[in-house]
Amino acid sequence: MAIPGVRGASLVDWTSGLTLGAAGDGPDRDHETAAAEAAELARLAFENSAFTRATEDTGPVEDIVVTARGSYHLIRFVETSFDSSVFLYLWLDRAEANLAMARFRLQGLTTELVLS
Repeated sequence: MAIPGVRGASLVDWTSGLTLGAAGDGPDRDHETAAAEAAELARLAFENSAFTRATEDTGPVEDIVVTARGSYHLIRFVETSFDSSVFLYLWLDRAEANLAMARFRLQGLTTELVLS
């Protein structure tokens, strides 16, 4: 399932900030640094009650979208049957990507992902 505009993708453990797998280029061609920085953002959002209790339908954060002048950064938490601390991180070229379609496809990818 290709996602137009993707420059790079990483599977990241947000507790350690380590890249578990990567494809394409990372921002500045550095998946490890991008993963560690994205993990800081993911931890902040996931552990902050302002985001997890913002409505009556409380629950964990599903995804995070960061827009920059030339890029989009998507973080999608992966739900598993065990206590997961993993997310998929996509870095997209803003000129080529469709943000709504990328979010939709990323959601589909996380439901198909099998972690053991």
